[in-house]
Formats: sequence, C-alpha cells, structure tokens
Amino acid sequence: MEIGPRLITAAVFAVTLCSMITVPCSADEVNNPGNGLHVGFYDRKCPNLEEIVTDVVAKAVETDQKLPAGLIRLFFHDCFVKGCDASILLDSTPSNEPVEMQSPANGGIRGIEVIEEIKARLEQECPETVSCADILAFATREAVAFSGLPRHQVPAGRRDSRTSRASDVILPSPATPMDEIIDFFSRRNLTPEEMVVLFGAHSIGTVHCSFFDYRLYNFAPGQPQDPSLNPVFAADLAQQCPAPNTLQGEEAENKVVDLDTTPLVLDNHYYMNLIQGRALMQSDQALATNPRTGAEVAKLAIRSDSWARQFVRAIIKMGRINVLTGDAGEIRKNCRNFN
Repeated sequence: MEIGPRLITAAVFAVTLCSMITVPCSADEVNNPGNGLHVGFYDRKCPNLEEIVTDVVAKAVETDQKLPAGLIRLFFHDCFVKGCDASILLDSTPSNEPVEMQSPANGGIRGIEVIEEIKARLEQECPETVSCADILAFATREAVAFSGLPRHQVPAGRRDSRTSRASDVILPSPATPMDEIIDFFSRRNLTPEEMVVLFGAHSIGTVHCSFFDYRLYNFAPGQPQDPSLNPVFAADLAQQCPAPNTLQGEEAENKVVDLDTTPLVLDNHYYMNLIQGRALMQSDQALATNPRTGAEVAKLAIRSDSWARQFVRAIIKMGRINVLTGDAGEIRKNCRNFN
C-alpha cells in the first residue's frame, strides 16, 4: 500500500510549530537553559542534519507506513528508563550485563535500523558530531510529522550513555493501577495532564493481542470479561483475538490489532474511544474513569486542535528527561556500540 500524499506532505514539506499552529513559541518554552539543550545546536557543526534525517525517515515510511509508531515508541522507551540518552540502542556495554533492548518490556521495539542508517549518513557528512540520542529525537519529530501533526522544533545537545541495563527497565504495564502510572510520570517531571496528552500516542500503531486479551477471557475470578469494555467492541475484539491457547506458534505470536480506528494518524479519536469504552489496554481505559485524569480525557475528546498543541509541547518536554550534556557520556560512532 502506498502512503497517502497528505502524510508525505506533512513530513517533507511541513512548516515549523510556530507557523503551523497557534502556539506561543518563545525561546524559553522550546529551549531550556537548565539542561543545555537548544534549537539550532548543529546549525554550524552539521548544517545538513535535519535534511538527512527527513530524507531517511521519508524513504523508510514509503515502505513501512507503521514505522512512525515504532519510532515514537522507541523514543518513549528510551526517555522513560534512564533518560533520553540512546541507552536503548546499545547491543552491549563494558559490563556485559543484559542491555535495555533485551528487557521483555522492550519486546517488539522497532525503528533502530532507521536510526542506524541516519547515523551512517551523518558520520560521512560530519563525523563524531551528532549523538544517537539527538538523532532519535529528530527522527521522532519526523514520525510525529508523518502522522499528521506539525513538524516541531527540536532542542538538541544530548549525548549518549555508555551504559545500558535490562534491570533498569521498569515501565508500567497495561494492568498497572492508574495512580502508580501518574506517580511514574510525576517522577519524570510530567504532570497528570501531560501524561494524558502523551498517552494519545496510542492513537497510532498496533498492539499484540497478548497485551489485552485477558480483558476478554480472564479478567477476574467469576468475571471473564472486563465490564468497562463496550460489549460490541469486545465482541469484535474476540473475533480478531481468539481465546489464548486456541492459536499455536507463529500465528499466536503475530496476532495484532490496530490501536485506533485511524492507526496511521495522530489524532484525538483515541480520547473519543476511551469515553465509549473502546480502549484496547486496561491502563488506557482507566484514564477515562480515574478522578485525576477523566476530566482531561473529556476535554481532549472534543478539542482536536488543543490536543495537537499539547502533544507537541509534551513530547518536547519529554525529550529533556535526564539528558546528558556537556562532557557527560559520549558521541557514539555507531549507535549500537559504545566507543
């Protein structure tokens, strides 16, 4: 299937955040002097950086329309463990411990080959200059743009971690209580409102049946099905995801469902689905009913423009979590290996 012209236009010809949507793009909002990141970090050192990133991601999306969801997930999973330091990309470290990528929580992670291709091009253009952490941030910006949102400015200056440990990967699961998830985001300086906004990334991509099929067949003792599921939606899911153990081998492992009715476009349909009881994962559905998040879900469900603005702001802020700057870390020559 060919990618639609609207999505191609969004990534290759889109304009900056300030001119695309009404957002007060002050330098203080996009740049954060406290962590050393700023827009234009590579303007002199590697002026063709953004053009190269756009070109590589655009060509990759032409053959894989669902790649943007993979890149966004890769960025989330990197930033929410130790910080946005490209530790998720490492194959091995000096300690020879299992690395982040080997954690079960990172199963199915994709998009690393795109980061590798960008890195190879940049090493020819401006050797030992652009960090893998910044490449991931810029590639995620392109993924967001390919998914229909504005092409935002990316504060840069991150450096790469020399360590990566699977034991550090402690991420919320679909069954984690909402108050614990709120606390998880809070420890990373993200408010409950920003958390709800970032959950909207689940409006694109797919998810394996194994992440949610317990809600259909084995939710609780004496209650096989999650009562928060819309009954019509649940019946449809049961057709797509037969009961566990009825499929075998590769067929069972590869059974996936679209996260949303518009799985290639970042939009607020996700929040409409939550209100209607049509969320795949339990943690998503809980956003609509938890007293600390329900009101924000209701607001975002009726204001697509508001969600788009807030999502771009929140992903910029997320990209600042525990970054390495200055002399910390290193600039890897190969994103999968420390220098």
